Amino acid sequence: MTHPLCNITLFVLALLAAGSAGQVQPKIPVPQVPRAGDVDPKMPLFLVCAKACDDCSRHCELCSAHCAKLVADGQKDHLDTLRLCQDCAAICQAASRVTAKDGPMSDLIVAGCAEACKRCGEACEKHPGDPLMKRCAEECRSCEKVCREMNKGGGKEPE
Repeated sequence: MTHPLCNITLFVLALLAAGSAGQVQPKIPVPQVPRAGDVDPKMPLFLVCAKACDDCSRHCELCSAHCAKLVADGQKDHLDTLRLCQDCAAICQAASRVTAKDGPMSDLIVAGCAEACKRCGEACEKHPGDPLMKRCAEECRSCEKVCREMNKGGGKEPE
């Protein structure tokens, strides 16, 4: 009898493979927000960053579950990647929450998020034959880029 987690993992892999075959990821659109005096004019950039972080968090959670199954199947080399994906997911989720509300510590959290995504992406890239890990690496690279761009000029200026 097949374990239910195996069936779910296979289903998710099939969805990812079907959904990403030959498709180029669209650029994240800049959302429009009211430009009232009490709204930060950089808010659209904060929302783009929050979305990238949230998307990355979900992919890292999925990848960590996938790695857990691989570790359970005896592939102990995936333990480090599992732990990196879990940490990256938590950091990305925190970054999403802080930036979505234009938090005063956005610059700090997106700097940490960019570094977490860099490390996680590097770990997942070591397994290019695994479509789920490849997708996780792509999401990490995308999130890293958005976070670095936000800190370069789109994010909060230090006071």
